[in-house]
Amino acid sequence: MNQKKTDVRLLAQMALLVALELVLAFTQLGYIPLGFMNATTMHIPVILGACLLGPKMGGVLGAVFGVTSVVRATLTPNLTSFVFTPFYSFSPEFSGNWTSLIVAIVPRVLIGVIAGLVFQFIMRVSHDKQAVALPVAGFIGSMVNTIGVMGLIYLLFGEQYAAAGGQSYDLLLKVILGVVAMNGVPEALIAAVLTLAVGKVLIGIFGRRGAKNAQQRAV
Repeated sequence: MNQKKTDVRLLAQMALLVALELVLAFTQLGYIPLGFMNATTMHIPVILGACLLGPKMGGVLGAVFGVTSVVRATLTPNLTSFVFTPFYSFSPEFSGNWTSLIVAIVPRVLIGVIAGLVFQFIMRVSHDKQAVALPVAGFIGSMVNTIGVMGLIYLLFGEQYAAAGGQSYDLLLKVILGVVAMNGVPEALIAAVLTLAVGKVLIGIFGRRGAKNAQQRAV
């Protein structure tokens, strides 16, 4: 009976976080247009879920994030949407393929897995526990997203992405490093603050599957 209650609670908590992801995904709150690319807040529910429910559930939430990015890139494309979906192209030179799914989904799954593992590790070794574990997991999870996505774009779509953005391929690596520094780091700092603030609230709401249980599962 206790296991059944736990499973029902876990499903309810996952449903809440997935619903939050969907709201963010299909409003301007989740994907913020920045010309030829989007900033995002979609990683926040993934990181929170990873901290509160563990890396496996974080990976599932990350997969939801990845799938929504494929859907958005297909339905509301911009110049570089082909890197996120195999179902869109605006010319033969700029066309998505199956590797677009790797760019869209794999880094997002890793957000949840890595953020969850980082949270569990810090909960084992830190004296301040939540005050350290939540923001560090938020920062690292966000950087996993930025570095993972931009790195895979460079490896899989480098020349196409550079041309679509009006950049020289020879300068693309510098452009990507600039994106990581100018967009990725501030985004990660915001993720750290939000993960700490919202995470503490959700730990109280989620009850025994909050930080105390996360710590016990990490031992």
